[in-house]
Amino acid sequence: MLEALIRRHASPMLQHILQYPDSFRYQLIYTQIDRDRHNRPHFKHYYFNVSADNYFNPASTVKLPIALLSLEKLHALHKRGLNMYTTMLTDSSYPGQVKVYTDATAQNGLPSIAHYIKKIFLVSDNNAYNRLYEFVGQQTIHENLWAKGYPEVRIVRRFMPLDEEGNRHTNAIRFVKDNKLVYAQPAAYCALPFDFSKTILLGNAHMDRKDSLIHAPFNFTKQNNFPLEDIQHMMQSVLFPGSVPKAQRFKLTKKDYHFLYHYMSALPRESDFPKYDTLEYFDSFTKFFMFKAHQGKIPPNIRVFNKTGWAFGFLTDAAYIVDFKNQVEFMLTGTVYVNRDGILNDDRYEYETEGYPFFKEIGNIIYQYELERKRAYIPDLKKFANVR
Repeated sequence: MLEALIRRHASPMLQHILQYPDSFRYQLIYTQIDRDRHNRPHFKHYYFNVSADNYFNPASTVKLPIALLSLEKLHALHKRGLNMYTTMLTDSSYPGQVKVYTDATAQNGLPSIAHYIKKIFLVSDNNAYNRLYEFVGQQTIHENLWAKGYPEVRIVRRFMPLDEEGNRHTNAIRFVKDNKLVYAQPAAYCALPFDFSKTILLGNAHMDRKDSLIHAPFNFTKQNNFPLEDIQHMMQSVLFPGSVPKAQRFKLTKKDYHFLYHYMSALPRESDFPKYDTLEYFDSFTKFFMFKAHQGKIPPNIRVFNKTGWAFGFLTDAAYIVDFKNQVEFMLTGTVYVNRDGILNDDRYEYETEGYPFFKEIGNIIYQYELERKRAYIPDLKKFANVR
């Protein structure tokens, strides 16, 4: 159904991409949401070219589980005075690590879990992700995600120049309140074995860290991995926790969910701390479906709750799109690869000419379909309207 719908309405540009699935490596999941008379959501998923064996680099989408696990860990520690707003001081415990004791973008000038999560969803901040990765720890990340039913997820890299061994080591961290120590976390090491038996080579050539051209494919074998179905399922579990088995839910509070929903959907201009240059961080900076192409404007009646990622020519977005005026809701999750020259890591990708237009058109096709789709019950969307 999804493939037929898209092909029926696709422009020549989109038809070209669809014609070459091996080159563009696209995958799409469309999730219909129908409410019953008690407003309980029921989900139906449609897939187009989706396969966990079709690797794509998840880039910043891995920040989603790290943010969720950070909040979950705070509750598990159960320390008096420790919450998402407590000042978090990161020490350096291993070569290549960094110390972080201040944050000029925070209102009080100090780093915290809450402020890092804000920046992750507002503009996909890499340093914020690195600090939360270090707080949760590589071993805890995987033990918790695997226990929740995500055995294929692999998050083994920060977004900073560290090798495999360096990423296994995470920093000592202190939480303080009123100049008093609330909790001290020692440096940690992950001893878990990871399955790197499947070799993943992409492209014809790549640039190395010294900007030298290497005439060999880029090796993604030991990079992060986050299959598209897992991204979609995790988004659904956060937005609609009651729709997944209890064992698969993150252990979060109502306040956590409200905080997450606000920043998953907030626009950079709606933030005072951090304060962003809206010419660089325009409304649709992290909203791929329907909007990011040509820096599209987002109408006030539409809200997008999502997490995106872009790196190595891969673009990925997992989104829950709500139109409060027309009482429409749906989920879209997708990825596409745009790299005509076949060279990885050269920062020459067709994001603007092919990638973002792909997401805009797919999003608009599904949105128009949703506007016309008949529903037995009109959804009550107050839960998401009240988080602005």
